[in-house]
Amino acid sequence: MDLKNKLQIFSGDILGGLNAAIITLPQALAFGVATGFGASAGIWGAIILSLVAGILGTKIPMISGVTGPVAIVIASIMHALNKDISSVIFIIFFAGIIQILLSLTKLPEIVKYVPYPVISGFMNGVGVIIIIMQLNPLLGLAPCSNTIERLETVYKSISSLNVQAFAIGVLTLLIVFLFPKKWNKYVPSQILALIICTFVSIKMGLNVSKISEISLSLPAIQIPHTNLHDFITYFQYAITLAVILSSESLLTGLVCTSITKVQLPPKRLLSAQGIGNICCALTGTLPGSAATMRTVAALKTGASTKIAAVVTSFVLVLLIYKFSGFVAEIPLAVLAGILIKIGYDIIDTKFLKVINLAPKDDLYVLVLVFLLTVFYNLIVAVGAGITLAALLYAKRMADKAKLVDKVVYDKDIIKLEKVLEKDYRHKIRVVHINGSFFFGSATQLISQFDEFLGTRYLILVYDSEDLLDISAIFALEDIILRLKSQHIKILMVINNENVLEQLKQYKITEQIEKDGIYFSEVEAIEFAKSSFKDRVKKKYFGK
Repeated sequence: MDLKNKLQIFSGDILGGLNAAIITLPQALAFGVATGFGASAGIWGAIILSLVAGILGTKIPMISGVTGPVAIVIASIMHALNKDISSVIFIIFFAGIIQILLSLTKLPEIVKYVPYPVISGFMNGVGVIIIIMQLNPLLGLAPCSNTIERLETVYKSISSLNVQAFAIGVLTLLIVFLFPKKWNKYVPSQILALIICTFVSIKMGLNVSKISEISLSLPAIQIPHTNLHDFITYFQYAITLAVILSSESLLTGLVCTSITKVQLPPKRLLSAQGIGNICCALTGTLPGSAATMRTVAALKTGASTKIAAVVTSFVLVLLIYKFSGFVAEIPLAVLAGILIKIGYDIIDTKFLKVINLAPKDDLYVLVLVFLLTVFYNLIVAVGAGITLAALLYAKRMADKAKLVDKVVYDKDIIKLEKVLEKDYRHKIRVVHINGSFFFGSATQLISQFDEFLGTRYLILVYDSEDLLDISAIFALEDIILRLKSQHIKILMVINNENVLEQLKQYKITEQIEKDGIYFSEVEAIEFAKSSFKDRVKKKYFGK
């Protein structure tokens, strides 16, 4: 690589990191206040995490810091623990350790299999929560950390609003929502709103709640600790936080892969984020994840290496040192307006525009996840959504599974029929299992075999490449035993040696007649016809 290309890459990283820092500043301040940790914890957390995770992480720059879902979880934990920050810091520390442990497993690979309606319902829920929880600060009132509590007191809050705070908040909303998108890449609307509205507040001397002083010193390192009893209590919170932190980072990694066409190692990404969040806990700052919006902004501006993440951290340090006095004067209503716009942007409007075209199953999943996210618990919401999506998918696959049978005709058998005046034409049947044979379809396929009870030879063909799950194996055993009890000879055609080996391990093949396993349907039919004719001739003609 020549010097010109190196300089081009370096300049791209500088611009990308600068752009990401400008976007990060108002968000880190706003989320810091929203969680109850404070603005200083938010901005220093973004500085530390972006630096550590950026250096230790993937080659592609990942801009990290607190995000909407993370902020919601932290705020919920703070509310549950009565704003005991020392306990929350321990939970953050433990969550970072869990992230590192997760990076040693194959779980990071699973995120790509999460259904889109689950992600959409979750993000919509998070967006709505952010908007609802910022209504109080927008009105110039004390924030509410509980969604239901906020909705219950909405009329009371409106009647006691701070007009000046509300006015500056509305001005913020007008700027962030009406600012032309084509200009946003040059001057982010959030930073523009922050500057203009704070300047207006200072000049007019508005009586509104403000951020107050930002700490300019590096946070002191403290080792989080707790007792065994509290550890058991905090464990569930740490798991919840770790899952959200990890999911956000991995999803951001998928977005980066789609943009750069570079496959990112999820395990390395997760371990770097875990170490970064441990560092945040040690310094008492706000944790976070790889942030999609900030990372994409950096990439679109030309960032291509880790240098961009380092630049983001250093620019943030310069901003708070250079403009600490100005930052302290930022009204909380302005931050509320910025967060409301962030909440709106998180909402999946792309999916909502085509929601009338979406399959009903997807809508069921989305609504369930959305409601549980807003009114109950984020992790429960995702878990319930994945479970429902899996069950609905299993049902769709089960509905497609069916038995396709055909009767075997043979001229010699037809002659025997005429002589004996008996119907032998339906005594040999071939049954194909079409679709997936698994736990979802096993039960209904069992019932379909009842129509074959008058058969003498039943050739069961399984030509799928898929291995059977335990439900299907036991169902197959049940089918064979039921048919045998009716004196039906069972032959099986299995094209896949792995499936055959599986059936041998579970001793299913032992339930089948000797010489009853075939790799060819034709061979199985010829054996059945020959064997059947021999039986009939021996029984009725003595030969």
